[in-house]
Amino acid sequence: MSWRISEILEWLSNYLATRKGLLPITGFTLVLVNLLIVILFPDSLAARYNISMHFGILIAILGFMIAKLL
Repeated sequence: MSWRISEILEWLSNYLATRKGLLPITGFTLVLVNLLIVILFPDSLAARYNISMHFGILIAILGFMIAKLL
């Protein structure tokens, strides 16, 4: 099982190494999706707790850290 996780992490590392801006762009897109959710569905659970905004910010920060590291 651990060899499978190792292979997945190695593939993900190689994939993201050539696409350094992918995670920050994905995070920014999730923040924009959150804006649309808040505007279109203000009473929804996702709008109340800003779920996609929080995930977007975390993914963007992670992306900037990985890009700086590589």
